[in-house]
Amino acid sequence: MTISKIKEDLTENLGNRVKITFNVGRNKIEEFDAIIKETYRFIFVVETENENKSFSYSDVLTKTVQIQFKQQ
Repeated sequence: MTISKIKEDLTENLGNRVKITFNVGRNKIEEFDAIIKETYRFIFVVETENENKSFSYSDVLTKTVQIQFKQQ
């Protein structure tokens, strides 16, 4: 998996629902459902129920952030 492949996959799924698992450190994990809103050169933005969150493609590459695409 490369950063360009991650970006391509996210761009193809703009507007789709995903499940994000985010490792915040010290054995703390955040998990939430979101919609992929935008992709930029170095980051992507997802919309949760009450806020927007941004992550970098390198977060996905290093598995700090894991994304599960949901079937529509």
